[in-house]
Amino acid sequence: MVRKPYIVGIGGTGRDNSSTELALRASLAHARRLGARTELFAGADLDLPMYTGKAPGEKAGRLIEAIRRSDGVLLASPGYHGSISGMVKNALDYVEELRGDERPYLEGRAVGSIVCAYGSQAIGTTIVAVRCIVHALRGWPTPAAAGINSVDLAFDEEGRCTNAAVQQQLELVARQVCEFGAMYVRMEPCAEMLG
Repeated sequence: MVRKPYIVGIGGTGRDNSSTELALRASLAHARRLGARTELFAGADLDLPMYTGKAPGEKAGRLIEAIRRSDGVLLASPGYHGSISGMVKNALDYVEELRGDERPYLEGRAVGSIVCAYGSQAIGTTIVAVRCIVHALRGWPTPAAAGINSVDLAFDEEGRCTNAAVQQQLELVARQVCEFGAMYVRMEPCAEMLG
C-alpha cells in the first residue's frame, strides 16, 4: 500500500487566527480532502528563538522533524514591507539543520506559496522573496502561488473562506503540492534503486 503524502503547513503571524493563518488552514484543509496527511505550524509554534546554528530547542526540533518527514510544504507569509515576515523567515532558517540529510534542506519537496498583504505590490514582491528562499533551499516552488489582498479575505465560523476566487487559489496551490508529493511517494522505490 502506498502511503499518503505528508504536507506541512508553515506560516501565519504572531497573532492566532490571522488572515494569513486562516488562508493556510483553508489550503491545508483542501490538501486533506485530496487525501494528504497534514500538520500545521503557525502562531505560537513559530515563536522560535532566532536561528543561530546552536542546538535547537524542543519547539524548533518538532518543526525540523516535521519538515524532514514531509513530502511537500505549504508556506504562508504576510507581506511585511514588501517581503516575507521575519517570523516565517526565521522558521525557514531552521531548515539549515537538514543540511546533512539524505534529502538536504527542501530537496524533493514542492513548496506552495501563500501571501497575504494589503496591496498588489507587496503581494508580488513577497511571492518573489518566498520563491527565491525556496530555490535557495533546493525546494520546488509550485507553478501557482496564492497572492491574496487581505481586504478580500473573509472566513466563516468554521474557518472556510467565503471568497470563491480566493478559495480557488488556495485549493490550486494545495493541489499542486499534493500532486507533486504523491508523485514523490510513488517514486520512493525508484529513488532507492537510483541512489
